[in-house]
Amino acid sequence: MGQFGLAGPALRRVQQAAESIFSALFPAECRLCGELLLNISALPVCAGCLRSIAAFDGPQCRVCGERLLGQMPAGAEPHCGLCRRARPTYERAFAIGPYDGALRDLIHLLKYQRMTPAARPLGQALAAPLRAAMAEAGEQAVLVPIPLYKGKRRQRSFNQAEEIAREAVKAADVKVHIAPELLERVRETVSQTGLTRHQRRQNVRGAFAVPKRFVRAVRSRNIIILDDVFTTGTTAEECARVLRRAGAAKVWVVTAARVSKLEPAGTSLGHTLRKEQDTAALGTAAAR
Repeated sequence: MGQFGLAGPALRRVQQAAESIFSALFPAECRLCGELLLNISALPVCAGCLRSIAAFDGPQCRVCGERLLGQMPAGAEPHCGLCRRARPTYERAFAIGPYDGALRDLIHLLKYQRMTPAARPLGQALAAPLRAAMAEAGEQAVLVPIPLYKGKRRQRSFNQAEEIAREAVKAADVKVHIAPELLERVRETVSQTGLTRHQRRQNVRGAFAVPKRFVRAVRSRNIIILDDVFTTGTTAEECARVLRRAGAAKVWVVTAARVSKLEPAGTSLGHTLRKEQDTAALGTAAAR
C-alpha cells in the first residue's frame, strides 16, 4: 500500500503521470547522448545509453585481460606478450568492457562530475565480472576498493571505487566483505599521463600500504581489489605486490573498464589519458 492508500497498478499509474508532468515542465537531457529524458531520475542518463554499455568481444589475455590480435592456436594459453615475459603478481584481472563509449562516460560522470548515482549501473554491469572473480577466489575472499589519497578523498568527498564496489556486491548477490581499511594510499602520486612504463612503476612505488593493525586480517587471505579503470595495470600490480608482501595468499583484480593498447585510432591509450586529464580539469573547475 502506497503513501496515499494506492497499491500496485494504481500507484504506478500515478507515478507515471507525475513523471510525465515533471518531464514536460522541466525537460532534461541525457548527459551522454543529449536525448530528452522521459522519466524523473537521480541519474540523467537515458535507458538506451545504459543498454549500450559494451563488453569485450574477441580473445583476451587470460591474466591481464588485454585484447589479443586474431585467434589463438588450439590448446595455446591466451596470454599477451607482457604477461608471457613477466607474469603479474595478481592472479587475473576482470573488467566489464573497454574504456569507451557509455562505460567511459558513466565513469566520468561519477569520478569527475561527482554524480554518485552513476555507481549503480556501473555496479550492476560489474556483477558478472565480480562473480567470476569470486568463483576463483572463494567465499572467504575479501573485497578491497583501491583507496584515494586523503587529500583527493576530501576534495571528491567519496571514493568512486567504494561506491562501485557496494553496488556491484548488491547486484551480484554475493556474500563478500568490503574492506577498504585493509589498504591505504600513504602518499599522493602525480598523473601517469605521458610517463614511461618504468616511470609509472616508480610513481606508484611505495604509494600504498597495509596498515599495521590490519596485517593479521590480510595474512593468508584471498583478496579481490576493485577500481574504476585498469589503464596500464601499474596501480593494480603495486597494490597486489603490497598485499602479497603483507601475507595475502592471492590477489585478483576487478575493474569497471579496461584501456587496451589495441583500441581503434582515436581511442588509443595516449588519447584516453589526455581525455581523462581534460575531463578531470573540467570537473574541478565546475566544483569551484
